[in-house]
Amino acid sequence: MLSAEEVKRYTRQMMMDTWGEETQKKLKNATVFIAGAGGLGSPVSIYLAVAGIGNIRICDFDSPDWSNLNRQILHNHNRIGTNKALSAKQTLLELNPSITITAITDKIVAENVDELVGNAQLIVDCMDNFPTRYLLNESAIRKGIPLVYGSIWGLEGRLSFISPPETPCLKCMFPEAPPSEVFPVVGATPGVIGTLQAMEAIKYLAGVGENLKGKILVWEGKKVVFKHYKAYRDPECPVCSTLK
Repeated sequence: MLSAEEVKRYTRQMMMDTWGEETQKKLKNATVFIAGAGGLGSPVSIYLAVAGIGNIRICDFDSPDWSNLNRQILHNHNRIGTNKALSAKQTLLELNPSITITAITDKIVAENVDELVGNAQLIVDCMDNFPTRYLLNESAIRKGIPLVYGSIWGLEGRLSFISPPETPCLKCMFPEAPPSEVFPVVGATPGVIGTLQAMEAIKYLAGVGENLKGKILVWEGKKVVFKHYKAYRDPECPVCSTLK
């Protein structure tokens, strides 16, 4: 049941058609795994928390430094050197003390990814490297749950809702990992893409609207243009080709 305080907290979203208290209960009972508590993970986790997602598992083994603070709004200069997942938990519980935040300080590797994701109904990919993204993609397929992909570079960002076999998997979309690099970023860019990732997650968990399936959304911040590109399954994909 929702408490009286929760009803007041979520009243504006419960006003929407087909939402109401029953949909809000779905969010309260939901569990999401957020991979990364950085530039994308900050807006994703903040908006999931204030929307009332009842159980958030947020994972990051790193700690913030000064170069993170232009975009990683979960953290501030007083938390430099503190683990990002622990810092995230502190911020999110200040925003919404009625939810459960599990801070995971482990690095995501092949041997632990399924355990870290746990019983989540959805994975939100907020990573900055493709080797880890591929591990999350494979875990999502093994568990039969969707993955919300997001990435940014400078004033541009990309987004997709991945749910094989209905959609291509991440490996279909990006067969090869791009070179690892320190890339430029303006903080508002992950703000835009991370907020859209949170929207995709909320819609899926609430059972409202349509998710961005079989497409890649590209946001060009310089021109404020959104473009959609069709994504196709690779019939020889080493990860998802056997799914029917």
